[in-house]
Amino acid sequence: MFSVPHLDSAESFLKPKPASEAASAATPEVSKRSSFAQDEAKAESEILNTLLARRSVLPADSALSEVSDVALASSRRAAEAELQTARLRAEAEDKNWLPTIGPEISLTSLGDVIAGLVLEQVLYDHGRKKAERAYAAADVEVAAVTLSQDLNERSFTALALYIKGLRGQERAKVGAGGLKQLKHFERIVQGRIDGGVSNKGDLRMVRTKIQTLDTRNDTAREDAATAISELQAMTGTRFALTPAAPLPNQAYPAVEPLEVVKARAEADRAVALATVERARQLPGLTAGASLTTDGNSGSLNVGNDVGLGLGTGARLKAIEASKDIAARQVDEAREDGDRLRKRLESNIQSLSRQEAEAQNLAQEGRKTYKLFEAQFRAGQRSVLEVVDVYEQSVLRDLDRVDAKYDRLLAQLELARDLGLLADGDAI
Repeated sequence: MFSVPHLDSAESFLKPKPASEAASAATPEVSKRSSFAQDEAKAESEILNTLLARRSVLPADSALSEVSDVALASSRRAAEAELQTARLRAEAEDKNWLPTIGPEISLTSLGDVIAGLVLEQVLYDHGRKKAERAYAAADVEVAAVTLSQDLNERSFTALALYIKGLRGQERAKVGAGGLKQLKHFERIVQGRIDGGVSNKGDLRMVRTKIQTLDTRNDTAREDAATAISELQAMTGTRFALTPAAPLPNQAYPAVEPLEVVKARAEADRAVALATVERARQLPGLTAGASLTTDGNSGSLNVGNDVGLGLGTGARLKAIEASKDIAARQVDEAREDGDRLRKRLESNIQSLSRQEAEAQNLAQEGRKTYKLFEAQFRAGQRSVLEVVDVYEQSVLRDLDRVDAKYDRLLAQLELARDLGLLADGDAI
């Protein structure tokens, strides 16, 4: 039998870490108790324990951690209510082995009213009551994993918006520096035209490059503003864009993806349900007692819910087969989770390499530009050659920015799938 978690309230799923002044005012008061915490009197659940043991990979007191904390603290998700409901159902089933008692009122043919109490106690039910308790406990585990998935997804969404804002801000900063230099070249070309050294075609080429880069800058600024506005609508907090470094290139803990954990919880629930259905097909033994105004009586009853028939054997085989299906679904989820993790880890390595290469290319581009500029001053290069080389160095720098934030997003995506964007005992 699985244990039943304790949930103080639908809002008590997170204790936020210290945040900046801009975010602290919007962070609501929350309970210190985790939604996954279990009552000491209950048997421990391996699935709930593995959720509690997970730790966030976000650096403490970082901008990313602050955004995640505020996003989680401002959450009002249906999964919280679902977990509380499942816990209450489990509590209701926890004592289902005790006798049941209920009133009985009947009217005889002579017009007499007989009132009393009926007491029933299940003596043998092929494990049905135990399976019902196991089903309710597994239902709590499914709801707990769903809550963890939901909150990790919310954290990822908020972080992705914040990173989109950072990307736009950094791209606009790189582009602004490039525009300043290109406008300097525009003035040079204009002076050469006035002096009869260059033609207007050169000026048009330079102005085209300026317009292209200016459009990129406008798009980057708009993307950043839109992302921050979305994040504010999501969390109720206006964040200042503080640069965030990529996460360290280290292996994540060897934990199962949340999809696999959920598949295991669902398999436990399916097996418990199959056990209940099997018990319904077989006759059980129940003792009953009746205390009425007309006298007392007792009885032993043998029977089942659906009766026995020619199809009972086939139904029992189908129920047993459902247990095998549940085990196969766990294996499929584990295989898919392993494949996804390998793909994301390879993608992170590839993006790290791309970022390093783009940074090297940008540095080489700046060196080449300085060389061409010196040659231009010596009359060995045309102004358009210098402008082309400079534009390429700016584009390489923009590629570096994209690779940097793509790698960070891939790291966060992997952390989301593993349930590592928030501490388990803080959910």
